[in-house]
Amino acid sequence: MTTNRAVEVYRYHLIPGQIFSCAEQAMVSAVLGTCVAVCLHDRRLKIGGMNHFLYPKSGFFGSASNDYGDVAIPALINKLRRLGSRPEDLEAQIFGGGEVQDGKWGSTGVKNVKMARKILKKSGIRVVSEDVGGVKGRRLIFHTGTNEALVMKTHRIRRGDYFPYRLRLGM
Repeated sequence: MTTNRAVEVYRYHLIPGQIFSCAEQAMVSAVLGTCVAVCLHDRRLKIGGMNHFLYPKSGFFGSASNDYGDVAIPALINKLRRLGSRPEDLEAQIFGGGEVQDGKWGSTGVKNVKMARKILKKSGIRVVSEDVGGVKGRRLIFHTGTNEALVMKTHRIRRGDYFPYRLRLGM
């Protein structure tokens, strides 16, 4: 049996603070509560990427890192630019921003979503889809080559959902 490398898709799981971009097609997953994932897709090049951030603005809880939307979103945009993307060819999807910890809607999750919208608008990137807010967690799978996303909502997020590979591999 031969394999067709053209249809082979690589799989990655992002934990909070991570960013992924690639010139190859890939399936990228994340588990989101109050966190937000911004997925970017280049319509012309058929490439994309995703980030997963915890807080809206650096300086709230410490130094600037990819844990913050105001750092992670521009970093993702820059990674795609280095792969040849132009802002006018990019489309965005926003996921997460729920309030699953205490059932209150209006704090970190809302701020994360607002930050994502603000930066994408300022960058001239159109948001084509959102699944944000509410009181449920989300499991997200994003295909970088097709811009398709699968969102599964869950009442309870377990530790193993956030770090599935670490737990299976004993890390």
